Amino acid sequence: MASPTLITPCTSKSQSPFIPLKPKSTISAAVTTPTVRRRDFLSLSASVLAPSFVLFPQSPALAASDDEYVKDTNEVIGKVRTTITMDRNDPNVAAAVADLRESSNSWVAKYRKEKALLGRASFRDMYSALNAVSGHYISFGPTAPIPAKRKARILEEMDTAEKALLRGR
Repeated sequence: MASPTLITPCTSKSQSPFIPLKPKSTISAAVTTPTVRRRDFLSLSASVLAPSFVLFPQSPALAASDDEYVKDTNEVIGKVRTTITMDRNDPNVAAAVADLRESSNSWVAKYRKEKALLGRASFRDMYSALNAVSGHYISFGPTAPIPAKRKARILEEMDTAEKALLRGR
């Protein structure tokens, strides 16, 4: 059964189901104040600031110069070589591995963002060697010796990275 409270369409033109809304106040302001819209503000600020970007283009911030990259990479190569050739029973192995992990993490964090360095042979070989060394020490601990095959591959990558650095690659 239909509810009597439902709105049903009216067939007569004299009755309108909707009541028109009337404004509550009839006072009009004599002086209209100009309103600043967000769009106007943004276009104005863009037109003021745009010439400074066009006239003074900003170059991307470089993490380091080429000389600094070569110096840091040679330091990390030296640390990797001394750490992986240390004797297992040496009491300084854990400290050397911790220092190597810190320096390799900072090297990777500093130079991984540089798009100019990503294509260099020295970066590729160095990154691969650091990944192998840190992966080994993370998985097996700081006192676990690196297997001979892995050690030979790491040292070979270090040699090729060093040669590429000397050639400017």
